[in-house]
Amino acid sequence: MKTLSFLLAALLCICPPVCGTRPAAAAPAARTDAGERVIYLTFDDGPTDSTTPKALDILREFGVKATFFVIGRQIRGREEILRRTAAEGHAIGIHTYTHDYAAIYRSREALLEDIGRCRDAIRSVLPRYSRKIYRFPGGSFLCPDLRAAVKAAGYRYYDWNASAGDAEGSYSAEQLFENAVRSAQNKDSVLLLLHDGVGYRQTLRALPKIIGYFQNEGYRFKTL
Repeated sequence: MKTLSFLLAALLCICPPVCGTRPAAAAPAARTDAGERVIYLTFDDGPTDSTTPKALDILREFGVKATFFVIGRQIRGREEILRRTAAEGHAIGIHTYTHDYAAIYRSREALLEDIGRCRDAIRSVLPRYSRKIYRFPGGSFLCPDLRAAVKAAGYRYYDWNASAGDAEGSYSAEQLFENAVRSAQNKDSVLLLLHDGVGYRQTLRALPKIIGYFQNEGYRFKTL
């Protein structure tokens, strides 16, 4: 079902005239020192009651930080989860307010309005929020012509160069771990895509093993 939803959303995004159809490379992560191995754990689609607090528990247990790209309309009723995320030193980025591909990708104005609504929702809970990082729902390669509008508005967008594949199918925790490791091979700077939406129980089961693997491989965990 997740795979079908992703494909349908991608088709909706390709239709508007502002969108392109050619995939592009992921936006680069922050610069790292020569020889340094760095991983950025990123979570999309929270906050949720069922997944986000458990992900935060695991991250705290291992002493690592992550970046959470949030959905604005899901913040109401989960204000304490967002406050906890910030208080524990994790970065919070803008993902979308509605996650409605057809609506937000219909024009540059619609996309920027959606970003603004999400930012306002975050600031209603975290008044000092100033970080201007963004992740396109589905990735910026779906609509490359909208990248310039995001940058012109002062945001830096981040895609990913590795993924557990937890939104692409019904994988076991072991398969998610293997996907993460395989997609990160031969990369000194890894920007790993994960999700903390509803129903990602296998992601939570895979997360300790994913963290342990990259720690043992000498990676430093950073936020965007």
